[in-house]
Amino acid sequence: PWARGSMGAQQSATVANPVSGASPDLLPHFQLEPEDVYIVKNKAVSLACRATPATQIYFKCNGEWVHQGDHVTQHSTDRGTGLPVMEVRIEVTRQQVEKIFGLEEYWCQCVAWSSSGTTKSQKAFVRIAYLRKNFEQEPTAREVSIEQGIVLPCRPPEGIPPAEVEWLRNEELVDPALDANVYVTPEHSLVLRQARLADTANYTCVAKNIVARRRSASAAITVYVDGAWSEWSKWSVCGAECTHWRSRECSEPAPRNGGQECHGPELDTRNCTSELCSHAASGAEDVALYVGLVAVAVCLVLLLLVGVLVYCRKKGGLDADVADSSILTAGFQPVSIKPSKADNPSLLTIQPDLSTATMTYQGSLCPRQDGPAKLQLPNGHLLSPLGTGRHTLHHSSPAAEGADFVARLSTQSYFRSLPRGTTNMAYGTFNFLGGRLMIPNTGISLLIPPDAIPRGKIYEVYLTLHKQEDVRLPLAGCQTLLSPIVSCGPPGVLLTRPAILAMGHCVEASAENWSIRLKKQSCEGTWEDVLQLGAEPCTELYYCQLEAQACYVFTEQLGRFALVGESLSMAASKRLKLVLFAPAACPSLEYNIRVYCLSDTQDVLKEVIQLEKQLGGQLIGAPRVLHFKDSYHNLRLSIHDMPSSLWKSKLLASYQEIPFYHIWSGLQPFLHCTFTLERLSPSTCELACKIWVWQVEGDGQSFTVNFNIAKDTRFSDWLVPDSEVGAPALVGPSAFKIPFLIRQKIISSLDPPGTRGADWRTLAQKLNLDSHLSFFASKPSPTAMILNLWEARHFPNGNLSQLAAAVAEVGKQDGALFAVSEAEC
Repeated sequence: PWARGSMGAQQSATVANPVSGASPDLLPHFQLEPEDVYIVKNKAVSLACRATPATQIYFKCNGEWVHQGDHVTQHSTDRGTGLPVMEVRIEVTRQQVEKIFGLEEYWCQCVAWSSSGTTKSQKAFVRIAYLRKNFEQEPTAREVSIEQGIVLPCRPPEGIPPAEVEWLRNEELVDPALDANVYVTPEHSLVLRQARLADTANYTCVAKNIVARRRSASAAITVYVDGAWSEWSKWSVCGAECTHWRSRECSEPAPRNGGQECHGPELDTRNCTSELCSHAASGAEDVALYVGLVAVAVCLVLLLLVGVLVYCRKKGGLDADVADSSILTAGFQPVSIKPSKADNPSLLTIQPDLSTATMTYQGSLCPRQDGPAKLQLPNGHLLSPLGTGRHTLHHSSPAAEGADFVARLSTQSYFRSLPRGTTNMAYGTFNFLGGRLMIPNTGISLLIPPDAIPRGKIYEVYLTLHKQEDVRLPLAGCQTLLSPIVSCGPPGVLLTRPAILAMGHCVEASAENWSIRLKKQSCEGTWEDVLQLGAEPCTELYYCQLEAQACYVFTEQLGRFALVGESLSMAASKRLKLVLFAPAACPSLEYNIRVYCLSDTQDVLKEVIQLEKQLGGQLIGAPRVLHFKDSYHNLRLSIHDMPSSLWKSKLLASYQEIPFYHIWSGLQPFLHCTFTLERLSPSTCELACKIWVWQVEGDGQSFTVNFNIAKDTRFSDWLVPDSEVGAPALVGPSAFKIPFLIRQKIISSLDPPGTRGADWRTLAQKLNLDSHLSFFASKPSPTAMILNLWEARHFPNGNLSQLAAAVAEVGKQDGALFAVSEAEC
C-alpha cells in the first residue's frame, strides 16, 4: 500500500519508468474531472477522473491522499493520438463526510502524473443531501375582491441541494408560461396580478430536491364579487296620489362567493309636480294603481324576509368551527378549516413552545373580512406563559459542600466544562472499590465497577444532566435527539474497566426503522459518532445495551454523551408523554388546562413537575403515552363535551396544533398547549370534558376529565415522584447488590471455559444477555461485565434471589459453585 510521505519515492519511480507510449513532452490533461455530488440517505457516491497521457492518478480528499487500495483504475489508449489514457474512480461514503461535519466542506480532487510533470483537477465537493420537513413559511388562506392582486408567500424547507418550488392549483400544476396573469417571484411567492373568479381554488406550495418532495398546507383562496346597482329605471307615470316611482336591481354585477349585497333602496318614490299630477283617473285606473302599490309592498316584504334569513344563516355559522367535533370521527381524519380574514383577531397563529409561549390556532368566525389571514401574537390570553423566556430551576441556596467541591474542581484543567451549581448533578470520591452516582428521579446513573479505578488512585467523579438550551447539539438532516444530554467526568482519566452510564430514551427501536448512534463531544467541542447501535465492533471503547425505555453505555472514556437517531422509514416512532396540569386554586372565572407533550424520559417529566409546583399546578389525569411517527404530520389537540350551561371554551378554533418538527427534533423539551375555559358562575366547581390529542393520520389519545377544581387532589401523588433509594453518591460495597466476596467467587468460577457448559456464556443466556456474547468475550473478565450490567439494570430494586437461582442453574454440575450461589447469596 502507498503510505503517506512516500510521494517523492513514488514520483521518482514514475519518472524512471514511464508508461510505454507516453510523450515526454506533454503534461497530463484531464478529459474527465470529478464533479460536485450529493449523498442521498446512506448511498455511497462515485467520483471519477480521466487523463492523458498519465502514468499515475491519485485522489486527494480534504488534503489527505486516498489509499491506493481504494482506487479502481482502468487503462486504455486514445484512438486519435495513440496516447495512454488512465481513468480512476473512488467511492465516498456518508460516514466519511460526516466525520468532518461542521469543520469544512468535504472535497476531493485528482492529481495526475506523466514523465513531464503533474496536473491537478478541479475540486469536487461532496455534500450530504437532505430536505427538512417543515416549511419556513407557508401560504395562508385569503378572501380577496375581484381584480385585486394576490401574493401567496412560500419559503421552502432548508435543504441541500436547495429545494425547487412549484405551485399546485386544486392539485394541478400552475404554469406561468400558460397564464399571463400568474408569475412566481425569485423568492418562490406565487403572484396573481388580478384575481379572477376562476382563481378561486386551493393552492399548495411543493418543494422538492433529490431527497424528497414536501407539500405545504393548502391555502384556500376565495375571489368574491361585491354587488353593484344597475341604472335607475325611468320614472313612472304620476299617479292619483301625485307620486311616481323608479326601481333598480343589484345585478351589475350580482354578488358572488360571499360578496356584499348592494346598500341602499331598491325603489325610489317622490311627489309629482302639480302640472304632472293627474286627478282624472277613472275607477278602473285607481284599482290598477292600488293593485300595483300592493304588489310593490309585497315584493318589499319578501325581499326583507329573504335578507333577514340570509343574515340569520350567516350569524348562525359563527360557532361552527368552535363547536365542531367532527374531527373525532373517521379514525382521527384530518380537518379542513377555512381561515377567516384577520381584521377580526379570531384567527391566531402561535407556536406552542415555552421558549416563545405561543401555539397554533385555526378557524373562522365571520363570513368575510379584509386583511391578512393570520395574526401573530407574542402572548395571547389563550396561552398562559410559564414565566418569561427559558426556565432553569435552581436551589435557592446550594449546599456549601457542593459549592466547595465545584470550586475545587474548577481549578483543575480537566474540569474545564464542569457546570456550576448542584441542580441535576451528583459527585463523589472513589477508589478501586468503585461506586455509583445517581441523579434522583431522572433514571440517570453512573456505575463505576470494582477495579475500574487503578489501585492506589483516588478520583473525584461527577455526573451532570444538561438542559438542551445550555448545550448545542447539531442535528444533520432529519436526525432527532432520543435521550438526555449527560456528562460524566473528569474526561481523560484512566479507567481499567468500562464504567456503565444509564439513561432513558424515547425511541421505539427497530432495526428496519431506525439508525441509532451514540454521540460524544470531543475536547474541541465537536460531536462525533462513537458507536452505531447494531454494528458494534468488539474491540471498541464503547458499547451500548438498548432496552425498552433505557440504554446502558459501557465506556472506558468519560465525557459528554447523547443518543441520536435517524429514521429510515415513516413507520419510525418516538414515545411522547402526555401530561395534563391545571391550577390547584381558581379564584377567577377563568381556568386553564395545560397539556404537555414531552419526550418520554424521566428527566423531562421531573423538570415539568418542578415547574408546575412553582406555578401552583396540579395533575388532573394520569399521564398517557402516544407514539409519534416520522410522517411529517403535526400534532393536534382539541377539547369537547363540556356542559355548555356551566362552562364555555375561549378557544377560537376547533383544535390547536404543534408543528411536527418542533416535536421530532427533541430539542424543545417543554412543548405544551393551553385550553382556557370560563365558568359561567363562580359557584361552578365540577368540570367534565374530554381532551383529544392525536397526530394527523397517526396515533391518538383521549383524556376524560371529571373532577372538582376546588378540592379534587386524587392525582397529587404524581407531583412527588418516588425518590430513588440511597444517596446521589454511593461509595464502595454499599453501591452494589452483590456482596464483593461472592462476586469474586462467581467471577473466578465462571470466567474459565467449563467442560460441561458451566461458564459465563450459560449465565448470559439465563439472564437474556446472549446477544452480547461477542462484547463480553472481548473483555478480560466476561463474567464481571455480566454482573456489572446486572447491577446497572437492577439497582436498587433488583431481586438477588433470581440472580442466585440463575448462577445455581449454571453451577448444577459444579457442586462448589452451587453451594456458593445458593447459600451465600
